[in-house]
Amino acid sequence: MPRAVSRFAKVAAIAVLTGATVFASIGEADARRAGSFGFGSRGTRTFQAPPVTRTAPAPAAPIDRSMTTRPQTTAPYASQQPAGVQRPGMFGGFGRSMIGGLVAGGLLGMLLGHGFGGGFGFLGMLLQVALIGMAISFAMRYFANRRQPSYGAASQGAAHSMASSANSSFNIPSIGSAAGLGQSRQSAKTDDEIGLKQTDLDNFEQLLTEVQTAYGSEDYATLRRLTTPEAMSYLAEELGENATNGVRNEVSDVKLLQGDIAEAWREDGSEYATLAMRYSSIDALVERAGGRVVSGDNNHPTETAEVWTFVRKPGTDWKLAAIQGTEQRAA
Repeated sequence: MPRAVSRFAKVAAIAVLTGATVFASIGEADARRAGSFGFGSRGTRTFQAPPVTRTAPAPAAPIDRSMTTRPQTTAPYASQQPAGVQRPGMFGGFGRSMIGGLVAGGLLGMLLGHGFGGGFGFLGMLLQVALIGMAISFAMRYFANRRQPSYGAASQGAAHSMASSANSSFNIPSIGSAAGLGQSRQSAKTDDEIGLKQTDLDNFEQLLTEVQTAYGSEDYATLRRLTTPEAMSYLAEELGENATNGVRNEVSDVKLLQGDIAEAWREDGSEYATLAMRYSSIDALVERAGGRVVSGDNNHPTETAEVWTFVRKPGTDWKLAAIQGTEQRAA
């Protein structure tokens, strides 16, 4: 009988520990979506919050994946992770290490014959399972709290609206004439140091559509053409993880609904433009084999508000440099 109890204890312990490990890995696997948090570079303003706008009245999420060197002070994004560090999943690096240590310790103890033998061993096993459950619960709460960005106070300066009137439901080509755009600039204080023109706004809308469509079709060649090498590396990473997990992020029917210029500036021979854009799209995560929808909706469009930053050298085309999500989630 004691031998049977010991055998049962080992099987139960392995099942519990394996389940905990798998649960932790799932939290990491489905955590990433393009633009869900923040990645890329905004030059020297990478770790500064862009101004809020009418399109994105909530602060943009901080950029937590970037190759840009982090300055000594990073307000208002003081709670961000070090540059280049990927955002944690549900359990993060420490949580995975802790659980991994518990798993390794428990299994090693069983293999050596010291873990769960006999009656006292069975009680010890129950105690270890309880401790593991407490550790998992603690890790979930701790890292869930860390995943909520501390956005801080964003710049409240008025941003230049890409729409010509408050009643416009909007798409960029129908914003209005260049004269109307100039009048809007004169009537509102903006952070547009470049003087973006209608052709620039048209290019931003086109880039939004082309990048999202290329991402959904996993068109690496087009993504490389439309994005900076750094932004491409993060998009390729997400696509690779999707493939590893046996899913595909299908995106289609992208339509810009409203947009604002948050800020535009020059530095180190480059021009940057950060824009808040609200767009609709059919966006769903589906299984590669069979096409079953894992998340999202592949029949009805949904709305998303994000902050995109574009960069160019004078005389060259704009390219996507960074994407930041917003607290606002359109219905």
